[in-house]
Amino acid sequence: MKRKHIIIISGFVVVAIIILLIGKNQGWLGKTHEVKVAAEKAEKRDITQMVSANGKIQPEIEVKITPYISGEVVELGVKEGNEVDKGDFLARIDPEIYRSNYKKAKANLNTQKANMANAKARLAQAEARLEKIRSQYNRKKELFEDDVISQAEFDEIKSAYQEARSEVSAAKESLKAAEFNVESAQASLQEAEENLNRTSIYAPNSGTISRLNVEVGERVTGASQFSAGTEIMRIANLNRMEVNVEVNENDIIRIEKKDTALIEVDAYFKRNFKGVVTEIATSAKETQGVSTDQVTNFEVKVRILPSSYKDLLKKGTVDKSPFRPGMSASVNIQTETVYGALSVPLQAVVAKADTTDEDTREGDLEEYLFIVSQDGDAEQQKVKTGIQDKEYIHIKEGLEKERKVITAPYRTINQDLEDGDPVKVVEKNQLFGAEAD
Repeated sequence: MKRKHIIIISGFVVVAIIILLIGKNQGWLGKTHEVKVAAEKAEKRDITQMVSANGKIQPEIEVKITPYISGEVVELGVKEGNEVDKGDFLARIDPEIYRSNYKKAKANLNTQKANMANAKARLAQAEARLEKIRSQYNRKKELFEDDVISQAEFDEIKSAYQEARSEVSAAKESLKAAEFNVESAQASLQEAEENLNRTSIYAPNSGTISRLNVEVGERVTGASQFSAGTEIMRIANLNRMEVNVEVNENDIIRIEKKDTALIEVDAYFKRNFKGVVTEIATSAKETQGVSTDQVTNFEVKVRILPSSYKDLLKKGTVDKSPFRPGMSASVNIQTETVYGALSVPLQAVVAKADTTDEDTREGDLEEYLFIVSQDGDAEQQKVKTGIQDKEYIHIKEGLEKERKVITAPYRTINQDLEDGDPVKVVEKNQLFGAEAD
């Protein structure tokens, strides 16, 4: 019985060996599992590199109206949204205290002028007395030299003469002081007059009242070297609008003046407007990020071209912009374009360390992609890339046109796929499901 079991087991072993041999010859065994991938041919395309940023729409010219003096607003001549011309009345600050100061300054000037007239009269008197005494002094000097008068009499007239000369000098100095006082009073009167005139505020330029910050009865503070003062209103030229965005320091080096841009305004869904870069900040604007690290950005201004929103202008308006200050916008600045660039989808290119090159330093990365070989295997290819847009990247070296490049799934390309792995090219919907693009 035991021998019979041994024979049966031996028979099973022989059959298993035969099946294994047949499977090996037929390729059933030892064959690596094929990886399902999507692939497409490398083609020549026009690629435009863009720098994206978000910002706010604002007028190119917007003037903040701040008073020179402090006081209560007693009159407003405009409302928000009104059109004004240069020189139009805007607002008035209570002038009573400044009118009183003007009257005081004017009275003080008249007083100083009167003092100056008195000083001139005193000088004239002193000069007349000096002439009289000089004449007496000269006569008595001759008499003294002829021994007609005594030394005491001559000394008396000499002392009177010196005293008269001192009085003239003092009168001249008093007149100078009076003249300085008149000049000071005139300056005070001019300042008081200017302050009185500044109680009435007029438009420095033509435009639209884009913001009104005060009401009648509110107090405002005048501008000084220590304070900017209270902003009463803003006058903006809404005919020329721009987007003020902040660009990261890594991207700012790509942007130049007169670069074209595509602008998306949140208020106009799925509508692109054209723009041009007009200003690039030379100094960074540092802001605190989410962490303790500072985020260094540069301000860039992009003018919105009127030709791109001409159809949005309402009939009856003259060069009026459909945009309002403060609207949110996204800007894509076109920094460089390569025409007819051999390109592949972005996800096809991965960065890996070249472990075969002994000269490669630790941490250095090389760019690769996988092409489908004639044998149906994934062939890793080192490439050199150029600029990129939202979908494609320029392959400058390492790839020939019409070669099939593996483009999906990205995780497989980036992590799992190795050089020489068998692949099976399928449609994308077989990789990601029916909702795939």
